[in-house]
Amino acid sequence: MKLLGLFAGFLFALSGAAAVAATPTYNQEIAPILYQNCAGCHRPGEVAPFSLLTYEDAAKRAALIATITQKRVMPPWKAEPGYGNFRDARRLSDEQIALIGQWAASGAPEGEGPKPVPPKFTEGWQLGKPDRVVTIPTKFSVPAGGPDVYRCFVISLNLDRDTYIGAMEFRADSRRTVHHALVFADPMGQGRKLAAGSPDGGYNCFGGPGFLGGLVAGWAPGITPRKPTPGFATVLRKGTDLVVQIHYHPSGAPAQDQSSLGLFYTQAPTRGRALFLVNDRDIDIPAGDSHYVIKASRTLPQDAEVVGITPHAHYLCKDMKVNAYLPDGSVKPLIWIKDWDFNWQGAYTYADPVKLPKGTRVELQYTYDNSDKNPRNPAHPPVRVTWGEQTTNEMGLAFLVLAFPTPADALSFQRAAFFER
Repeated sequence: MKLLGLFAGFLFALSGAAAVAATPTYNQEIAPILYQNCAGCHRPGEVAPFSLLTYEDAAKRAALIATITQKRVMPPWKAEPGYGNFRDARRLSDEQIALIGQWAASGAPEGEGPKPVPPKFTEGWQLGKPDRVVTIPTKFSVPAGGPDVYRCFVISLNLDRDTYIGAMEFRADSRRTVHHALVFADPMGQGRKLAAGSPDGGYNCFGGPGFLGGLVAGWAPGITPRKPTPGFATVLRKGTDLVVQIHYHPSGAPAQDQSSLGLFYTQAPTRGRALFLVNDRDIDIPAGDSHYVIKASRTLPQDAEVVGITPHAHYLCKDMKVNAYLPDGSVKPLIWIKDWDFNWQGAYTYADPVKLPKGTRVELQYTYDNSDKNPRNPAHPPVRVTWGEQTTNEMGLAFLVLAFPTPADALSFQRAAFFER
């Protein structure tokens, strides 16, 4: 019995030592996760409210980090795995989330060995020196509080010839207040008319820019600017203006913003791109309805490759799914977002283009919650909500970016899609 007791004690000691050894530490397990997935925004001068570059930074927020990663609030990546394979995914694995939770529950130990070296980030323009830098016309005053502000700024490029853009990089000036930005081409000067008489060269806008213009670039926190892709270019025709729509989120203190846009020139395109919009404007959500579903679909008039997708809705949407139904009866999932959040919209780029043949039906199905149980519902008590461009209205759409062998193929597709619509 005495020998058995000694053996049991030995096993207990071994299991205890193994448990201690298995406890994750900042130096070994946690720092690599934070550096790869969080530090891009959580560092000095960036949009996040605090830095996560040192042990001291992370340890005092260990419980918070464990909670928001377990709930998948952070990193802000909404696309479900298995429903589209996307580049630059910031989604943590279940194993990484478990490690962070164990680390926090164990008192956030730093661990032995040398301190991990924080990653080095490119300061300034991420794609290098732009060929041309333009800014919004004047400093825009962002209030300390109140509702979010959507402002469109007209940037006159004074182009005397057609110009080919390989990439655009947006740089937010007031990083605490700039939530996201969209850039539209305005070949007809319609933005100038909307901004006429404005002292800051802009006008209030929500949803779109207020005219039928092509979306040519976008930015949100955490998005990495894309290097020019050989063969592709955005064509800005002679006389084209740019209209930059900026979503400002008041931060609690007054701010001034004069954000910039870097243009990178390239050669005339040899391949083509086109936008394909699927949307439903027949939205009428009764007050209190917790499960309002819309469906919309369009059929591809030609073969195409989907290279990116941007779903969009407002505050009441909670679930969005986009699928491609091929003529042979098979289904290709394009994206699924189970917990849509208007504050974390994203443009998703596929790791490999999704090839879709002519006759493919692209269908979206979005679900909305207009009940008091929806914490994102801006109305209490709930009210009837219909389609519209104000935040208190709703939308349900998805932009698909398509690639084609030549610019002529893209133009042919756009014409066919116009008549199909």
